[in-house]
Amino acid sequence: MCDSARLSRRTLLALAAAVPVAVAAPASAAGPVLGGDRLAGNAVQVGSAAGLPRRLTARSWLVADHDTGEVLAAYRAHRRLPPASTLKMLFADTVLDRFPRGGWHTVTAADLAGIPAGSSLVGIQAGTTYTVDQLWQGVFLRSGNDAVHVLAHMNGGVARTVAQMRAKARELRALDTHVVSPDGFDHPGQLSSAYDLTLFARHGLRDPGFRAYCRTRTADFPAGGGKTFQIQNTDRLLSGAWGLRAYPGLIGVKNGYTSHAGNTYTGAATRGGRTLLVTVMHPGNSANAVYEQAAALLDWGFAQGASARPVGALVEPVSEGQGAVSEGRGAGPSPMSGSVAGGTVARGPSAGRLVEGAGTAVALLAGGAWALRRRRAPGRARGRHRE
Repeated sequence: MCDSARLSRRTLLALAAAVPVAVAAPASAAGPVLGGDRLAGNAVQVGSAAGLPRRLTARSWLVADHDTGEVLAAYRAHRRLPPASTLKMLFADTVLDRFPRGGWHTVTAADLAGIPAGSSLVGIQAGTTYTVDQLWQGVFLRSGNDAVHVLAHMNGGVARTVAQMRAKARELRALDTHVVSPDGFDHPGQLSSAYDLTLFARHGLRDPGFRAYCRTRTADFPAGGGKTFQIQNTDRLLSGAWGLRAYPGLIGVKNGYTSHAGNTYTGAATRGGRTLLVTVMHPGNSANAVYEQAAALLDWGFAQGASARPVGALVEPVSEGQGAVSEGRGAGPSPMSGSVAGGTVARGPSAGRLVEGAGTAVALLAGGAWALRRRRAPGRARGRHRE
């Protein structure tokens, strides 16, 4: 090969920065991919590129039909990235129905132990009594890690809750997800994907309680001494805050941020009797970018998605019994009892993962063909200041 035909390293890196769009089906993946082989592609996967938003800078995104499960468009849907507080959707999927909403709990200092420094907090105080309803408002509206830890302790402890969340992820076939903490805060190895986060949202929205919490804009929260203060939902597409307009028809679901994970968002909106789901992960430094790109993808989905050929599908949970995972002997703690049943926390990622999607894919143009090379992304914890 002559020198002029060789591609320099700088040229290859420049080519890798481009995001190709695959309208036709790409070359088949190395093995079966959950939701369809196209979802393993490193190009934008779309049935029709007409009207697709430009300048989508997210490292991963997906838009899907809530009812049919059809994935209308996606980019690196199975790429494993830190999820930040969007992982609280899986926490709610796992724990929400374990306690009656009218139940109550007096918080102890032990309930608040172990909350990571720099966490977002709703303002729970030891010695104050809260209803279960108020604790979940703290989780959904303020993304309060203090509320998550109180509910986890009520559920038998953080370790037990993590084990249950891992089991729930396997039941939902969210095989890109590895849970380390129930709150989504940055920890080494805590990862999910746009595909899995969309599964969590779709499953949660089938629960009336989940649906009601994620669409609540404001609530009065106990301040102690019989006083209350108002809390607001940090989802800017729901509240219309920080220079953004409220997105028409939005029904939730969850936003998140850490300095390591960046901004991450899963949303759902209904228009003309149709409900769409969107997940956007790590679009850049602008705090509003995750919302702006989510809104643009929803707009595209409502305008073009009905005629676009699907590029994949959101899988349904495994049938009852198929995905059962042992958590130890016993039926688990009785709601509100605070007792701890024996359980073990699995170490390491879930077995049987079909798609690792673990690293940044670099597209190298050589000999007229694209060859894909993957490298594993580090899972180091660096993040602070989360939603």
